[in-house]
This record gives sequence, structure tokens and C-alpha cells, in this order.
Amino acid sequence: MATPHDTPNRTPRPDELTMEVVDLIGSVVARYHEEYETAAGEHALTGAQARLLGLLSLEPLPMRRLAQRLKCEPSNVTGIVDRLESRGLVERRADPADRRVKVAAATAEGRRVARSLRESLRFAREPLAGLSEGERVALRDLLLRMLVS
Repeated sequence: MATPHDTPNRTPRPDELTMEVVDLIGSVVARYHEEYETAAGEHALTGAQARLLGLLSLEPLPMRRLAQRLKCEPSNVTGIVDRLESRGLVERRADPADRRVKVAAATAEGRRVARSLRESLRFAREPLAGLSEGERVALRDLLLRMLVS
């Protein structure tokens, strides 16, 4: 009789369809990043600067939280914020919840640039427009389910 110790705990090999979906997701991500970098360059921004500005256009965030979201070191975020601040796209403010903490926030010009950047990303928008609303909702719900898992 086999015991749990006899069989290594392995994840089953993915089937062909799963591998195809994984490859397609990778291709979509790569094309998105490529277009995002191009769009950022058109605004004289690096990809990291554009991503940070996009986050700040939604809400002011402390440096630590920015670093977590960008998956980089807080010292890198400081340099990115410094460069965006020198261009008038970002400003540092005291956190209303804790005045000892500084948050970075997009300026009105920063929000305008972030909106322009988002609007210039045609790669995902054009193919998605070809899907029905129900298909887009289903795709969104499936992607959210994948992220929560």
C-alpha cells in the first residue's frame, strides 16, 4: 500500500490548452509592455516613470507603497519621483492621515500626461473593442479570478 511519503508531491503537467493559454498571455503582456514603453517615450518618460505616474494619477501614495506596487526598492522610487517632480508632473505632500509621512501625488499636468499616455495605448483597446460587452465582462472576470487565486 502506498503512503503519502512514497509519492512526491508534484503539480501535474499542464495540458496543451493550458500551455497555449499561458503562451498567449505572455505574448499579450510582452506586446503591452512594448507599446507602453513606446508611448512613454513619446512623452519623454521611461517606462518606470510612466508606470509610477499612472499609479499616482489614481491616488497619492507613500513611497513605500509605490515601491511595493512597482516591485522595486524605495530608493529607486525616490529617484523616479525626483525626476517627475523636476518636470512638474508629481509633487510631494504630507499624508493627511499622518503628517510625518510624505506621499507623492500627480499634479494636474501629471494627470493630463497619464491620461494621454493611457489613451495612446491602442494595442489592447482596439482588439477589445471587437469583443462584445459580454465577452469583455467575461474576460475581465476570468482575469480577476486568475489574479485572486
